[in-house]
Amino acid sequence: MSTFTILLGGDLIRTPLLDRQVEGSRVIAADSGIGHARMLGLRPELWVGDFDSVPADLPEDLAAVPRQVFPAEKDKTDGELAIAAALERGATSLVLAGAFGGKRTDHIFLHLALSVRLAEGGTEVLLTSGAQEGIPLLPGKTGFDYADGTLFSVLGFSDLAGLSVTGAKWPLDRVEVAFGSSLTISNEVRGRLEIALASGRALLLAHPYPLPES
Repeated sequence: MSTFTILLGGDLIRTPLLDRQVEGSRVIAADSGIGHARMLGLRPELWVGDFDSVPADLPEDLAAVPRQVFPAEKDKTDGELAIAAALERGATSLVLAGAFGGKRTDHIFLHLALSVRLAEGGTEVLLTSGAQEGIPLLPGKTGFDYADGTLFSVLGFSDLAGLSVTGAKWPLDRVEVAFGSSLTISNEVRGRLEIALASGRALLLAHPYPLPES
């Protein structure tokens, strides 16, 4: 498996879990995502984008990362271009670091929807902010190793059929979930979490590293 970490411009905190997830991966930065490289101790092999939001005062080693420059008026986001570059280099697994938060809700939606499409095409995808992470759910049964009490939701991108959730505070047994329903929002892990889906497009959003309440 060839894993690439894509550094995106959203929120990111460094956690031991995130360190393990990116360890040994190749790295590509998307525009302002280069700013996360210093925090994570990573040096990307490529920096992609239109460079309209370059962080100030980058250290010399990051400023010198090879660039692939695109015009500001283009038909893909910097993140999608970085993902395409990783796939061209043989990526079979992607960690989208900085996929949540930030100033652009439209980009967040793109990352969520694109991750589902990539997973359907055979690419393993993890979206993460360090504090929360997203994993596309394909038809079939999948298990997850989250601690008891971990908050999670199943986000539907279509009507869902035959959805079962076990190892949760509120289990489900082969239910139909209409697109836009809040039925699968805000559940908690109780034991070994397993999710089965007969058909539909969905994504698991979990909070394995909850931030302290303000």
